[in-house]
Amino acid sequence: MTQLLDGAGVERLEGYFDEIGAVLGEERRRASFAMYAMGLFGDGDRKSVEPMAARACGEPDETGRAHDRLLHFITDSKWNDRQVRRAATQYALSAMTTRNPVSSWIIDDTGMLKQGTHSVGVQRQYTGSAGKVTNCQIAVSLSLATRTDHVPVDFDLYLPKSWTKDPARRAEARIPEEVEFRTKPELALEMIRRAVADELPPGVILADSAYGDSSYFREQIRLLNLDYAVGVHSTTKVWRVDRFGRRRGEATSVKKLAQQMGRKRFRSVIWRDGTRGQLWSRFARLRVVVEHDDGWEPAKREDLWLLIEWPDDERAPSHYTLSSLPRTWSATQLVRIVKERYRTERIYEDLKNELGFDHYEGRRYPGWHHHISVVLCCFAFIAAERVRRFPPSYRRPDRTHAHPVAA
Repeated sequence: MTQLLDGAGVERLEGYFDEIGAVLGEERRRASFAMYAMGLFGDGDRKSVEPMAARACGEPDETGRAHDRLLHFITDSKWNDRQVRRAATQYALSAMTTRNPVSSWIIDDTGMLKQGTHSVGVQRQYTGSAGKVTNCQIAVSLSLATRTDHVPVDFDLYLPKSWTKDPARRAEARIPEEVEFRTKPELALEMIRRAVADELPPGVILADSAYGDSSYFREQIRLLNLDYAVGVHSTTKVWRVDRFGRRRGEATSVKKLAQQMGRKRFRSVIWRDGTRGQLWSRFARLRVVVEHDDGWEPAKREDLWLLIEWPDDERAPSHYTLSSLPRTWSATQLVRIVKERYRTERIYEDLKNELGFDHYEGRRYPGWHHHISVVLCCFAFIAAERVRRFPPSYRRPDRTHAHPVAA
């Protein structure tokens, strides 16, 4: 990493390490963080403790001491992940928001393929990373995005009941007593609440149907005074509403509703320029009230945007999104904010391919979170450097994503 930085960049990196070190406190801990972070920044194929220690030292005796030091720092050292991640987030945002304000908070999850049964949280489960059920860990993430930049700020490990309900496994993996089974939407809500408590710049919550199908997830976001635009399955039932918010007809699935509308109601929308040309598809939107058993009378539920995407080369609609964003938002604004979610896949690729996100070989719950915290610190520095080294050409201020949060 330092070979790619000029003198000012190296100074910024040293100053950044000092900021993180101030949170870590102890001098030995600060030095171990710097060694671990430089190992993640490095060019090695494997970025677990043993190969990073070997690359950092030339002599076998020194390598052994460096290995023990890094292993202690990641698995046993008592430092606060939340405080370290908060410092890294503030550093990245201080650079990113000089270009554009934060527009969205993106919830997603990714899988880490594993062998055996001892890595904390591992079991056979579905992961989109592999596109199938396989032996893996699953991590839920929260990222913050502006119109041009994107930074992951928090991760939590999904623990299946096969781990949370097994005392022996809990003890071996050092899972804290207060950690119980939580669904992925529940993990996501905890991260969102932490971000709100840390007073991060607000944005529209974006997530796919694994989260958006949960009425509890959507309700809790609104109680936090945030807006959302989340995917739902085609079987979700809604009522259409008029401009006064009055329900019309019977509740029907969003898939059937799209079919009743017909392709002619769908209009082309361009959301950004890609490397191979403009990215566009066909969309329709309408106001709806969702039918579900949440204890609220339908007449008292807020009406929402239903955004339906029907690509030109598809025989049926491909995506359905519910959004609490104001009626005043245009179709183009709505599409552009929804499409910000898909940039997260590139973030996962960078985390895994460049920073060893999924290379942690330890088996303990605290160690996994410590490793991820250092990875997030490294990505935050890179995100800030990208802003400084590749400033956008001058353009008139873009108000597309400027919006007030829900009152």
